Amino acid sequence: MIKNISNLGDAALYCDFGKEVNKEINSKVIRYFKSIQKENIDGINNLTPSYNKLIISFNLRKINFQIVKRKIENLNIINDDKLETNKIQIPVCCDENFSLDIKRLEEILKINRDKIYEKFFGKEFFCYMTGFIAGMPFLGDLENELHAKRLETPRVKVPKGSVGLTEQFANIYTFESPGGWNIIGNTPLNIFDSSKEKKPNLINPGDTIIFERITENQYQNYNE
Repeated sequence: MIKNISNLGDAALYCDFGKEVNKEINSKVIRYFKSIQKENIDGINNLTPSYNKLIISFNLRKINFQIVKRKIENLNIINDDKLETNKIQIPVCCDENFSLDIKRLEEILKINRDKIYEKFFGKEFFCYMTGFIAGMPFLGDLENELHAKRLETPRVKVPKGSVGLTEQFANIYTFESPGGWNIIGNTPLNIFDSSKEKKPNLINPGDTIIFERITENQYQNYNE
């Protein structure tokens, strides 16, 4: 399933699963990611899955490229039906205070906001990866009608909990951060909890996400 395993500096390698970005290829990345996690190989420091690649960092005092490569090539891969994944519902408020770019999207996409929200809230999303900022999930796949480019000038500050769209993906800003995604709402849920040392991410690669629209009043009272 891996097309190529290559050096990435002295103490890392990457597994290349192909150039395409789709659920089928990403599912292979996640299977390897979780299989290596399960093996708990001494000397491997960190695993970073992306859309179609898996980066593996290792401690040169304990292990080297050839050993890691050999272990990956002989790995027992978890079957799809044995992957531990979750189906998570995410509440989102689309009040005007939160939907910062809805007017821009109406103009670019040539459809009204009701249609945008109908298409967004009416489907399941797949978590391809997390990154950019801690715990930020990259979720696909948006329908073609909702594909829009990033803002030409990114914001200096995007509020924590903001839900954004760009191209075929949606994401959730886990912290206040600079960013250029088209913001359509905000969730009161804490998507990344740094106080949880072992499992800080609410959403992980392979999880299925369903967005649920809530009112501003529900948003304000959500955590009470």
